[in-house]
Amino acid sequence: MRQPELALAYPLAAGAEVPLLPARMINEFVYCPRLAYLEWVQGEWADSADTAEGRFAHRRTDDTRGAMPEPEAIDESATIHARSITLASETLGVIAKLDLVEGDDGEIRPVDTKRGRRPHVERSAYMPERVQVGLQILLLREHGYNCTEGILYFAESRERVLVALDDDLHAEVLKAVHGMRLMAASSHIPPPLEDSPKCPRCSLIGICLPDEVSWLRTGRIEPRPLAVSNVEALPMVVQEHRARISKDGDTLEVSVEGAKVATGRLAEVSQLVVYGNASITTPALHELMRREIPVSWHSYGGWFLGHTVGLGHRNVEVRAHQWRQSFDDGFCLRLARGLVAAKIRNARTLLRRNWRGETPPDALLAALNRDREEAESAHDQAVLLGIEGMAARRYFEGFAACIAPGMLGEGHFEWQGRNRRPPTDLVNALLSFTYAMLTRAWTVQISAVGLDAYRGFYHQPRYGRPALALDMMEPFRPLVADSAVLLAINNGEVGPVDVVQRAGAVALTPAGRRAIIATFERRLDQEITHPLFGYRVAYRRLFEVQARLLGRFLAGEIPDLPHVTPR
Repeated sequence: MRQPELALAYPLAAGAEVPLLPARMINEFVYCPRLAYLEWVQGEWADSADTAEGRFAHRRTDDTRGAMPEPEAIDESATIHARSITLASETLGVIAKLDLVEGDDGEIRPVDTKRGRRPHVERSAYMPERVQVGLQILLLREHGYNCTEGILYFAESRERVLVALDDDLHAEVLKAVHGMRLMAASSHIPPPLEDSPKCPRCSLIGICLPDEVSWLRTGRIEPRPLAVSNVEALPMVVQEHRARISKDGDTLEVSVEGAKVATGRLAEVSQLVVYGNASITTPALHELMRREIPVSWHSYGGWFLGHTVGLGHRNVEVRAHQWRQSFDDGFCLRLARGLVAAKIRNARTLLRRNWRGETPPDALLAALNRDREEAESAHDQAVLLGIEGMAARRYFEGFAACIAPGMLGEGHFEWQGRNRRPPTDLVNALLSFTYAMLTRAWTVQISAVGLDAYRGFYHQPRYGRPALALDMMEPFRPLVADSAVLLAINNGEVGPVDVVQRAGAVALTPAGRRAIIATFERRLDQEITHPLFGYRVAYRRLFEVQARLLGRFLAGEIPDLPHVTPR
């Protein structure tokens, strides 16, 4: 038996803080309710070739031209041609910007421009587009205009399709409006489409992760490869003493003492990383914030100080889930056990892959495997901290055996185990520097998906410490940071000449920092086969996938957070 649908009326009471629904969101709701929820409720957005093409198709209709007369001023002799007309309905609770309104013989018609060619389907248009035009017809009627039909104009094929507002379309419009408002009011994201042909071309596929979420929930459909293009933009790192970063058009320019030393197109910059006392002009900073390109600030020695962004992510809902779950001790322990166990597993994998010792590390690997098992069953976080500390001591005791013979014992390559603040040898200096870069990468990524980098689940919140970034980077310390250090040392990219020693402490020279930064960024670009989903993905892209899956886990969409543990 079909359950009857109830209309959720728009609140007309004074002071009701309920925003009007854009007509475009009604179109998205009919196409995919989850897409509409992501864009309208959570404020997600991502550009694609289709969205860029759509903006190009609307370049003329966005210009306000032509007068829109009042309804009583229209007679049969009037000819109307008005662009970019905004109308709102307090009855329906919707608002729309009409691309074009045409009229003659006393009747007017909205014309809605669409990218692409006319589809060869029944009625020559899909339901989402027909519903959007039907909603525009209702808006014009509510404002007193005589309107019974509208037009869809397909820019590529230059064809017009007539859309008449019959009873069936009228019912579909009201159903979509009430359904969209009910969905938004429920604060519950709809499930993703399963194995839908709509998903690969969707601009939000990398945010929605429909295949990954469906597979983690049901295990029925194997995820398809991520159908989004690789991001070509890369970090721009400035560490020159007294460098000045300015903007010239769409280009960032770096100058030292008035001489230009480097440039980078803003479209190709994913973030700006500043070391030491380099300065940024106000116009450059404004443009970076407008484009939501974060600026990361480091001390001259590489310590991550913080980052600057524009307005930040608008997804308040995901932060609400994060804060609510962060006060649940059971949830925090469950997530922390997974993070620490994945970190130990990946540390064991790094030792097994890179071991150069004279005897096999069987005993060490077996001990780390026991530590992982104990981490998975730890009954509180204090015990978990002890297990992690013991595993870290074992791991760093064997770390020296992963460095090529002949490198240790020469100058500052001497290794007496892990130490910090300040590091006393080159290996520790490199590890500390790469951990700072990994912290920065995760802090920026977590902020980019709408989470609060300073409210963690394993690391306790402390003033100025990005606790969640430290949580999420734990499994990736061996995979990215430690691996980059081994690559830099074993390939001869850094050496004793790349450090300076003062009062028993070792610091990297500018040349040493450049070398390890380059190695670290190459490591982020390296692709691996995802151990769970099976597709190839670079670490840089994998961080985003993992951060978004964390958001899905916090919201209860997936039963657990999957961890990346290559063999």
